[in-house]
Amino acid sequence: MSSIVDLVTATIAPAIQAPYELVDVEYGKMGGDYVLSIFIDKEGGISLQDTADLSEVISPLLDTIHPDPFPEQYMLEVTSPGLERPLKSADAVAQAVGKYIHVKLYQAIDKIKVFEGTLMSFDGTDLVMEYMDKTRKKEVTIPYSTVAKARLAVKI
Repeated sequence: MSSIVDLVTATIAPAIQAPYELVDVEYGKMGGDYVLSIFIDKEGGISLQDTADLSEVISPLLDTIHPDPFPEQYMLEVTSPGLERPLKSADAVAQAVGKYIHVKLYQAIDKIKVFEGTLMSFDGTDLVMEYMDKTRKKEVTIPYSTVAKARLAVKI
């Protein structure tokens, strides 16, 4: 059985045309409400007008999914992934080369499971990151297969 996220992604992905990019779809309970969050980005960022226009495209598409996959009423939220955008695919990681990222691993490397630093390179198999270990810059090679989660990060 497909999940709601898979069904929604398959239904709306073809309608999200350039310059827009479908980044992520999440469905879950926030407070007492079910919320379907659709994260969309474009070069230069998303405006409120963009989210309004995209909501008008996406909403009727969701009504075409039969049988209705939503067990309860839900709120549709079309939003930007923001500054800490998730890097959900190898392509997304490849586009983040040169940027400051946060990576969580399934398996620790040198007893470290979370790295934050600049993504120096990515060849589809390994990420090379430069990070600060106290006051020293260090480089680490992380096999992509060990990455649990990766996202852009804001350097503070």
